[in-house]
Amino acid sequence: MVHVLSGRVLLRPTDPERSRVFYGDQLGLAVYREFGTGPERGTVYFLGGGFLELSGRSEAPPAAGVRLWLQVPDVTAAHEELLAKGVEIVRPPVKEPWGLVEMWVADPDGTPIVLVEVPADHPIRYRPGI
Repeated sequence: MVHVLSGRVLLRPTDPERSRVFYGDQLGLAVYREFGTGPERGTVYFLGGGFLELSGRSEAPPAAGVRLWLQVPDVTAAHEELLAKGVEIVRPPVKEPWGLVEMWVADPDGTPIVLVEVPADHPIRYRPGI
């Protein structure tokens, strides 16, 4: 069995500085560490129990199958904050049939990001009898 100590998602943005502004300033992710110099320097952000690393540069956006799932305590508050920061909302908050409240945005390269609120009574959070 592989003993994993930490994990992170690696993104190679088409415009690293534009992506740093989006993830750091607009989404408000806290910086874990930075490395290298110049426009393609690396920046690693905290993602709750994991990390998001922007490093290097790609000629093309990430593959269509790439998605980021970020749990937040209050999607409505996140919606208001992101609107105020000029983030384009792909889909405003909606309570899904499965009980989660979800809102969708996209990073500058079009990578879909779902912001998810898990209501207090949702089975993901609490399962009586278990």
